[in-house]
Amino acid sequence: MVQAINGLTLHLAAREKLPPRRLGIIVPSSNTTMETEFNEMVPDGYTVHSARMRMRNVTAEELKRMDKDSLEAAVELSDAKVSAIGYGCTIAIMSREAGYDAVVRRRIERKVGIPTIISATAVLAAMKALGMRSVAIATPYTKELTKAEVDFVSKFGFEVSDYRELGIESNTEVGNLKDSVAAELVRELNYQNADGVLISCAQMPSARIIDDLESEIKKPVVSTNTATLWAMLQRLRVNDSIRGDGRILEKPPAYPIAAVPATSHVR
Repeated sequence: MVQAINGLTLHLAAREKLPPRRLGIIVPSSNTTMETEFNEMVPDGYTVHSARMRMRNVTAEELKRMDKDSLEAAVELSDAKVSAIGYGCTIAIMSREAGYDAVVRRRIERKVGIPTIISATAVLAAMKALGMRSVAIATPYTKELTKAEVDFVSKFGFEVSDYRELGIESNTEVGNLKDSVAAELVRELNYQNADGVLISCAQMPSARIIDDLESEIKKPVVSTNTATLWAMLQRLRVNDSIRGDGRILEKPPAYPIAAVPATSHVR
């Protein structure tokens, strides 16, 4: 009996010494996609943990209000001792002033001391790592927010060859879409003149169809969620191949990543 108890104690002690493999993501309260796709994509042995920022409709006003919740969400994730944090709302950053991604990243890292990836930064870094200079963009956003994203991407050296949007404000409505909607939106793009495609929005289901889309259009396809996961793993110096979710994860290009740089340094 004593030996069994001691054996259990030793076993638990050994487990506590293993490096944590917990990924934390901060998502809008109405997001139902990022957690699902992350759980389907992460390498064996990793777990995904989330905290939420209040947002129901994807408008500039609600995005700004939502962002104020990010620090509290980061503190909650720090209680779970996550190894890295991903800020999972691309348009909340891309719709703000230049350099705001770096402001958010520094604010979170100073508060909780955990490496943090901003999805907007991750998208740019992933496109750059895949050799994209021009991109066609598909979003579920309104015209106003999509134009803000196009302007943001253009400012950092990428030519936007074409873009399409669905014009949806309700975030839950976006999450209820089938993956095939993202695929059809990509097919409507003039991607022939682009180096690759970006499916933007952590809430727009798409990870399951990216592999097939890349085979169909013969170009790399990046989504907010595949780019964010890639960047988080790179930040943790994990280069595992993840099959079935696109080139960025299956043959992950190593990015010189003491951190994934802020957009102010992505050129």
